[in-house]
Amino acid sequence: MSGERQNPLENEASFRLLFNNNPLPMWVYDTRLLRILAVNQAAIRHYGYSRDKFLARTAADLRAPDSKSSGPKPTEIPSGISVTVSETHLLEDGSVIEVELTWSRLEFQQRDAVLVMAHDVTERRRAEDQVREQANLINLAHDAILMRGTDDCISYWNKGAERLYGWTAEEAVGQKTSALFSSEHDETEAKARALRDGEWSGELHHMTKAEKKTIVSSRWTLIKKADGSPKGILLINTDISEQKKLESQFLRTQRLESIGTLASGIAHDLNNILTPISMSIGLLRTSIQDESRLKLLNTVEVSAQRGAEIVRQVLTFARGVEGERVLLQPRHLIGELSKILAQTFPRNIRIKSRFTKDLWTVMGDATQLHQVLLNLCVNARDAMPEGGDLIVAGENAQLGADCKSVNAEAKPGAYVILSVKDAGSGIPPEVVEKIWDPFFTTKEAGKGTGLGLSTVVGIVQNHGGFVNLETGLGQGTAFHIYIPAQTEDVLDETTVAVQVTPRGQGETILVVDDEPAIREAAASTLEAHGYHVFTAEDGTDALALFFQRREEISLVLSDISMELMDGVTLTRSIRRLEPSAKVVISTGQGTPEQREELASLGVLAFLDKPYIGEKLLRTVHDALHLAPATFVAPVLYPAAEQEEDDSAITFLDR
Repeated sequence: MSGERQNPLENEASFRLLFNNNPLPMWVYDTRLLRILAVNQAAIRHYGYSRDKFLARTAADLRAPDSKSSGPKPTEIPSGISVTVSETHLLEDGSVIEVELTWSRLEFQQRDAVLVMAHDVTERRRAEDQVREQANLINLAHDAILMRGTDDCISYWNKGAERLYGWTAEEAVGQKTSALFSSEHDETEAKARALRDGEWSGELHHMTKAEKKTIVSSRWTLIKKADGSPKGILLINTDISEQKKLESQFLRTQRLESIGTLASGIAHDLNNILTPISMSIGLLRTSIQDESRLKLLNTVEVSAQRGAEIVRQVLTFARGVEGERVLLQPRHLIGELSKILAQTFPRNIRIKSRFTKDLWTVMGDATQLHQVLLNLCVNARDAMPEGGDLIVAGENAQLGADCKSVNAEAKPGAYVILSVKDAGSGIPPEVVEKIWDPFFTTKEAGKGTGLGLSTVVGIVQNHGGFVNLETGLGQGTAFHIYIPAQTEDVLDETTVAVQVTPRGQGETILVVDDEPAIREAAASTLEAHGYHVFTAEDGTDALALFFQRREEISLVLSDISMELMDGVTLTRSIRRLEPSAKVVISTGQGTPEQREELASLGVLAFLDKPYIGEKLLRTVHDALHLAPATFVAPVLYPAAEQEEDDSAITFLDR
């Protein structure tokens, strides 16, 4: 060896001893031709090549085809300096390994050479890749996964936690959990359970970085050290805020269905009680002259009408009862409603109506939509005890593909927006979520049933629309009713003429009802107005009577729900006996399926209970004297001066 570059080993004998007995693979190659000059036994064992094959190769021959050295050229290595590089090598059996090579420049056999010591890091790299892959999978998890020590300081925070809580891993690690997300629940018991039992699970209410309340399903697992002492707690938190909202909506739907079932059960009986009362009032009014008794009779009539209205409200929001749909111009609704409000509301409330000149039309039930606006206006009045502006407005709106941002129930298309805005104190946030629940009210006992907004939602949804609410403490409240619009048809401003109830001409009417009071009231009303009446208490008696007197009977008025034979079966049987027989059905709880079947059997009209005598007489007269093709509903909301209410009559468009 020359004096310029000394072998780092003291002599060749000691070099060979260390070289040959080193457990790590080692070899020496010259820097000019890269030929391997010496190889130790560990390299021969690890790479699988024989000594001769090893010595016949170059340093480059050991590399896998796609391997590139990460280090400098051998000639660039300073004398006495070791350099570590990474390469991929090919073994005799064709397998590939990853190695870390330590290069040392030296003189060997009078040649400029490099001593190589190889460290196989294949398993280590594989383990590192596995750890990285698992870490990536944890970061890809939708759940928030975090590790908290026994001192509550966070030591791990995945991407799911960043997405849920808003804090980055850099911000979260080292912080106490209480400093990042405040909880509405005391987590002391949860921590104690996890430390004692090794796990805990439950629901927690947390606050995110953006101060948004979120509900999480949290699972805690105790992590222990090698000696069995607690190291920390692994938390997996799943955001269930939307799930809880859906559960709340589902439970609300179940409540409505339960109320609907209850309402259906009692509606028939209530309507049967109210119907004879309503019809008898008209008969009594003709025979009473005393003013005080007439006033008392009016009180009875108002109470009966109020009872009937409550039944209709319950059925509307609970079962989605539909009225008759006709083409309506909403500005007539707004105009008529404004007149009523101006005459009945306190003077300190200023009624203002605003609507677009070219407001589109809608298909709807005029009475129900009037009820929607009136309910909202009454609530607005109650919200302004000191007075203020009450604005009833209408405008056109075209919703596009992004309509879900307006309301989750919205669909793309044209809408008419009917709005009621007050200048009251606004609705508190803790009350907003409850106002839609049936029977919830903030009014004093006896001043509200809690059915107003439930009815509003039921009617609007049955019209294919939805309700939006804008409110804020001290900013007033605005309800926006979206109803699908008819953009092509425009109505003129004509109104429906007042109809005069005519008398009968001796026609025979068969009245069928299992309630004696209804039979008697209906028979008395019809007989008092020129009709001859037969009565039957159930479908079987009615069918027998019709078979005997079918030449005399001009029209059958039958209840739909009777024990021995219902109205559907009776109508079907009458049709077999007399295909041209005229039938009108009175109903308090008929299902849409029953109505559809009865319509297919040629029933001329449905008379919804409870009804007053005038509605009964008008329905019977029209069914007797008008051709079925003329039984079409009016196309406009009735004018203000029309006193009669046609809401209980549904003529079939035949």
